[in-house]
Amino acid sequence: MIIDTLDNLEKYASLNPLFAKAIEFLKNTDLKAQPVGKVELDGKNLVVNFSVAKGKTKEQAQLETHKKFIDIQIPLSCTEVMGYTPACDLPEGEYNAEKDITKFAIPSESYIAVNPGMFAIFFPQDGHAPCISDEENIQKVIVKVLA
Repeated sequence: MIIDTLDNLEKYASLNPLFAKAIEFLKNTDLKAQPVGKVELDGKNLVVNFSVAKGKTKEQAQLETHKKFIDIQIPLSCTEVMGYTPACDLPEGEYNAEKDITKFAIPSESYIAVNPGMFAIFFPQDGHAPCISDEENIQKVIVKVLA
């Protein structure tokens, strides 16, 4: 897991061959002005999701992991708290290959606030519980990058 400010996003370009293309798009796009929907930057290998998610309590937020994709999550409208538990500390779960997700109905080990102007990167080894907020709706960007 990586948490940092968007000003430093370019420093992580070398971590994955597709990160540079994602970072270039994020830098040159007015993220808040985009309609809800998906933009494919490299077919299904690199997808930018513009979404409005419902805010959840810590108890409502479910941990999730992905086997094939890395998430770059960017809250736009408000602070979003994200739960974190290393995947190696999670029990076996039922993997949905079509959606590339395993969900866990247990609390996270730790929580971190990610403010607008920041991002979080979750790798396949990172269990994460997004969308924790007092706000009813969270405008955010989720970049799905083939791991």
